[in-house]
Amino acid sequence: MGISIRAYGRHRGVSDTAVRKAIATGRITALSDGTIDPARADAEWAANTTSADAPARAPRPARPRAVAQEETLSAPAGAPAGNSYAQARTANEVLKAQHHKLRIAQLRGELIDRQQAVGQVFALARAERDAWLNWPARISSMLAAELGIDPHAMHVALEREVRQHLSELGDFVARLE
Repeated sequence: MGISIRAYGRHRGVSDTAVRKAIATGRITALSDGTIDPARADAEWAANTTSADAPARAPRPARPRAVAQEETLSAPAGAPAGNSYAQARTANEVLKAQHHKLRIAQLRGELIDRQQAVGQVFALARAERDAWLNWPARISSMLAAELGIDPHAMHVALEREVRQHLSELGDFVARLE
């Protein structure tokens, strides 16, 4: 059995709120009965606290005294401790490294701008569609003369079939998304 949160706060020279916050963020861990082992908590506090976060005063030795009833209250046993400060700092450093790696790849020309690529593909698809829509007007009179049929009827039939084919291609692309 350890000491209460308030007693540990006095031991560290900080408020009991700071100790509760340290427990909630995983900087220190409480025992199963909600009390704190001062030696273990001091080691965890030192390992999970940067110099900017460290208290201005060194821990004071605990004084023997009677324990008040409100000091025995603590967080329920088994409450989630969350990520420790060291884990959060490690995750932040990994994220920074990945960002720098992507930035270097972009500067080397190994990455392209997604928005620009989508715009170019859209322009290419539109040019292809327009070429197909103009094809019946270009070819219908020559085919009609070759086959000996009405040029207007040939143009209407070719245009209908080209539009039908483009519509089917559009439906196929929509299904892929």
